[in-house]
Amino acid sequence: MQPRDFSLYGAVDLGARQAAAQRKQQPAPSGDTAAPGGGVVIDVTEETFNTDVVERSRTTPVIMDLWAEWCGPCKQLSPILEKLAAEAAGQWILAKVDVDANPQLSAALQVQSIPMVVAVVGGQLVDGFLGAMPEAQVRQWIGQVLTAAEKMGMAVTGGPVAEADDEAAPAAPAARQASPQAPPNGPPGSRAGGPPVPPAYAEAREAMERGDLDAAAQAFESELAKSPADPVAKTGLAQVNLIRRVSAYDQAQARKQAAERPDDVEAQTRVADIELASGRIEEAFDRLLGVVRRTSGAEREQARKHLVSLFEILPPRDPRMTKARAALSALLF
Repeated sequence: MQPRDFSLYGAVDLGARQAAAQRKQQPAPSGDTAAPGGGVVIDVTEETFNTDVVERSRTTPVIMDLWAEWCGPCKQLSPILEKLAAEAAGQWILAKVDVDANPQLSAALQVQSIPMVVAVVGGQLVDGFLGAMPEAQVRQWIGQVLTAAEKMGMAVTGGPVAEADDEAAPAAPAARQASPQAPPNGPPGSRAGGPPVPPAYAEAREAMERGDLDAAAQAFESELAKSPADPVAKTGLAQVNLIRRVSAYDQAQARKQAAERPDDVEAQTRVADIELASGRIEEAFDRLLGVVRRTSGAEREQARKHLVSLFEILPPRDPRMTKARAALSALLF
């Protein structure tokens, strides 16, 4: 597994999706349409996903709008996104996906309801929300996505969409997944309305690109020493540690041992790591919940702690984590 291909929050392995797209993709004219003001709106299909989303997101944040013709709320939200893309003048790209026409891509992104909007930065999913939101909240959410992009080491040029609206309503809960606060006025050299990029994030990104997981972990740890509550650093370190663990496993042997010893906590946590790293999030959580259910004392506590550590890889309000937390609470109390 290449670290750069691992989804930041484990929602979907974009690297695996990219590889599948490369196998069947043929060169084709781009579906770009220039929006007024220089923003770009593109229609994305399963065949163009690799080029139009994964590769583009390595240099420019991509916001995906998953919609369908029959979806009423989609018709309310899409014009808002298109308007903000036009205002952004290329600061980010709006990629529209018709879920009915692209069922495999919809399955890979685990679409359960629409409208669904997800942000992709550096080939990684970093945030998302479900349902139609007012323009003010969408604008703030996009601003926070751009802040997250900066923290991941991406240079983001300022644009109207990033400016805070003094009368805007508080950001929706999902908007806080990418960044803990609305962007304040930043110093020279930072994105308009955004904080300066911590050097540690650029260092971590570069280290992960070249496969140096130890250096990436050290960069995240350095940032956490200064800002212990930083959500990007905490998630980044959790991700790196997971990749380091999985890289050291003999996966076939780990699965064999887990099958033979269902109450062996270490055997089960190894396979849970493998499952989470490959995008099978609910399977990983269910596996460890089963261990907590079947064990007691020190073994139960070991399984609980490992499960909680895996929660750090997902955004705070991910429904799968919320469900697993509720199940864990029921088992413990």
